[in-house]
Amino acid sequence: MHNCMDWKRLEFDWNHVRAFLVTADEGSFSAAARALEIAQPTVGRQVAALEAELGVTLFERVAKGLALTPTGVELVEHVRAMSEAAFRVARVAAGQTLSLDGPICITASEIDATYLLPPIVAELRAKHPGIDVEIVASNAPLDLQRREADIALRSFRPSEPELVARKVRESEAYLYATPAYLRTLGKRRTRESLSRATFIGFDRSDTFRKGLAALGLALTAESFAIRCQSQHVQWALVRQGAGVGIMLADIGDAEPSVRRALDDLPPIKVPLWLVTHRDVHSSRRVRVVADLLAERLAR
Repeated sequence: MHNCMDWKRLEFDWNHVRAFLVTADEGSFSAAARALEIAQPTVGRQVAALEAELGVTLFERVAKGLALTPTGVELVEHVRAMSEAAFRVARVAAGQTLSLDGPICITASEIDATYLLPPIVAELRAKHPGIDVEIVASNAPLDLQRREADIALRSFRPSEPELVARKVRESEAYLYATPAYLRTLGKRRTRESLSRATFIGFDRSDTFRKGLAALGLALTAESFAIRCQSQHVQWALVRQGAGVGIMLADIGDAEPSVRRALDDLPPIKVPLWLVTHRDVHSSRRVRVVADLLAERLAR
């Protein structure tokens, strides 16, 4: 079949294209440089080189940075499609590797990364010393489609069709506080008295409050007078006697400085999903690590 594409016309550099897209998304050369982890003048030179290669002006300077020209606006979505294709190429290439040796990136919440992953990673390294492991302990989900991680442990099932998920365990969580703090709520603890407590929340959203409302706790936004995204900081606050917080039963029940806030509260179910991208799911390295994680976490 004759290929009628004029390959000689494709003379622009992918690095220049990437610099243009990241600058368009970030709004300035300095922000793009931080995102790409390269020097700011380099980003400027790469964008200028792309403009020269294409014979167009892509940005104009405005008060707060850079704005796309009409031509830039027209081109940016085509460039974004190129970027997605480049990520797909990287994912498929990663999925085809037969060698076990090499890097693997696992992301999990702070608590799961602290209490669940270490013994499994130690076993993995003992069995396969050629696998380099990076753990990203983050309560914000990383983007597996952009190769921010190879494997994710998440408390929810992802909805993206490109992601492969299997449920590996379901834990129970309870509310905890120090005995001294619980005494401030009165001698007889009930759902009503517990509803007067200070709760340690994650953020300003209503998700946690609504979950506790299902357990019969009548809480308001004012009930969450202390908030922090870090689970480690939340747990330190609970152990310090600052209020009531949530923790997995395995961890909370083993902590001598706290006790369950109310004995007759039902457990809060916390599922754990092991997630990979379908393109890297065929990678022998990803498969070996994912299978070991699934087997150990299911125990």
